[in-house]
Amino acid sequence: MRNARFALASAAALVFATIGLSSAGALAANRTAVAQGTASAVVDSATVFGSTPSNTPVTVSIVLKTRNAGQLQGFIQSTVTPGSANYRKFLSTPQFAAQYGQSPETIQAIEQYFQQYGITSSAYADNLDITLNGTAGQFDQAFSVVLENMSYHGQNFHGTKDAPTLPNQVASSILAVLGLTNYSPFSSTAVQVPQSQLSALPTSKKSGTPSQPPQGWMSPQSMEQRYNVTPLVQSGDLGQGQTLGIVTLASVNPSDAYTYWKAYGIPSARNRVTLVNVDGGAGAVSNSAGSGETTLDVEQSGAIAPDAHIIVYQAPNTDYGFADAFFNAISANQAGSLSVSWGESETAVNYYIAQKEESPNYAQVFNEAYQEAAAQGISTFAATGDYGAYQATSDLGTTNLAVGNPADSPYVTAAGGTTLPSSYSPILPQIGVTIGQERAWSWDYLFPLWQEFGASSEASWALQNFAGSNGGYSVIFPQPSYQNGVSGVDTYHAVPWFTPTNNNTAFSFNPSPIVIQGQSNGGRAMPDLSMDADPYTGYAIYSKSLFGGWSVGWGGTSFVAPQLNGIAALINEKVGSRTGFWNPQIYRFAQTATSPFTPLDASGTTNDNLYYTGTPGTLYNPATGLGTPNVAALANAFVKR
Repeated sequence: MRNARFALASAAALVFATIGLSSAGALAANRTAVAQGTASAVVDSATVFGSTPSNTPVTVSIVLKTRNAGQLQGFIQSTVTPGSANYRKFLSTPQFAAQYGQSPETIQAIEQYFQQYGITSSAYADNLDITLNGTAGQFDQAFSVVLENMSYHGQNFHGTKDAPTLPNQVASSILAVLGLTNYSPFSSTAVQVPQSQLSALPTSKKSGTPSQPPQGWMSPQSMEQRYNVTPLVQSGDLGQGQTLGIVTLASVNPSDAYTYWKAYGIPSARNRVTLVNVDGGAGAVSNSAGSGETTLDVEQSGAIAPDAHIIVYQAPNTDYGFADAFFNAISANQAGSLSVSWGESETAVNYYIAQKEESPNYAQVFNEAYQEAAAQGISTFAATGDYGAYQATSDLGTTNLAVGNPADSPYVTAAGGTTLPSSYSPILPQIGVTIGQERAWSWDYLFPLWQEFGASSEASWALQNFAGSNGGYSVIFPQPSYQNGVSGVDTYHAVPWFTPTNNNTAFSFNPSPIVIQGQSNGGRAMPDLSMDADPYTGYAIYSKSLFGGWSVGWGGTSFVAPQLNGIAALINEKVGSRTGFWNPQIYRFAQTATSPFTPLDASGTTNDNLYYTGTPGTLYNPATGLGTPNVAALANAFVKR
């Protein structure tokens, strides 16, 4: 095994002088540990099977702290406050860098430090992210670590159990170091109806041709009618002059989207999709990598705003890839709205949460990116997740209440999901399920059918159908000011279908839950808005490259984030400018007599996300946020000052 812990060579004299160090000995003696990404929770449990060869190519991202953080928060608020001198006067990327990014001198000092090891660097224009490329041996030396080959949950990757360190003067401006572990932690938030139930459908509802979609599933036009987008479309608002951005961790074949739009009668220019490969890209288009997610992102957002340009930022499924994709998209500042439908639970981000210890800086990485987006007027949307109130079951397998990251940031609009009335479904009426009105999405309505489907018990059947719109309260970010005083945020009702047992490693099922009351933990409540996400009242995806054609029965909050992205483009076009960060504005709209939202607040055991439900008469529900939008009314609210 290589020993990478040694004093630095005297050839770095220029760098030492730049960062205020007089000698190699001083540099070795004055080092500070720097925070990593999600690596700790993974590498502590991983199996090590040897040192990473010194010549292995490695990419690392250095995410820097914003300067003047308090001033930045105030500026963002002023850009969305009518009457403010800064109202809708957003910053360019160079302006943001000058006021809130790190100084050019700091960037130069960091780059020069790594250059002495042969590591190349490239700083984004916002002065918040520096991408480094080198070899394992070079990074071993630069960070005083030993990279090792590891295995965890069937995935092989490189990582280090050592705490990376840097000279004090270099480390002081660094928020997090991403990429010393290249584990792929993120998952798509798309869900499909079980194949056993899809197979029983008539051919017309599960198959189609390139020119004829399968029948019965939510079309773009049906979605627009449901949420009153249609008046904008009828007035000629098609997102002209707008650009949508999509951050993703799997590649897409744009030709699939063009076929989808044509099949639904949506004219689209053939050159409207641009692919940007971040950190080398996301690899080949494949189902296993999650390309279905990117395909639906492009299809859904582009269907709502057919005249808008779409830029897809494709990055490797790693923490550095995910962060770089955001900073690439936001610092480029071409998109007026941006969505993402990938993520992980807060518990995975911060495995110290159970011990109530300090949160890692990793969550702040995305928070910084969203703050920059808000300062530049980019409206951002993130899917919350699809495991109800228990998002950590999707990655760490724990059963504690948990919300998803990066949708937990107070500076992004978190997209939740609903179930439509059963009349919208090709399947529910056939299996005897009647849903009269739109509700929070969870599959608790399937639990009573356990005998009909041959399950051994209702408990086992419930765990087989463990899905729903993620929502609840962050344990990382405090409640933002725009949620203060909003009825339904601080207190909630809950339906405890499941009780975590065995130190949050298993569930006990309650077939007859009684609605209980609870109090917020003081964290950021999410989601903010919701629309249809239940696969049973869901969508079709077209991909010749992935499915050989059409694939039906899809849902998940993955659909809502890109739909809101497309809606934002329509609203920006109607307003005539970027509308910026939505949340302070939509929470203000929701408290008016002409609110453009329908709260799903009826407390009971038929309107929950496997735990949270609404309080009657309140504006907010931790399962569905402010509720569902009337988009035409929402657009008018944005127009008014």
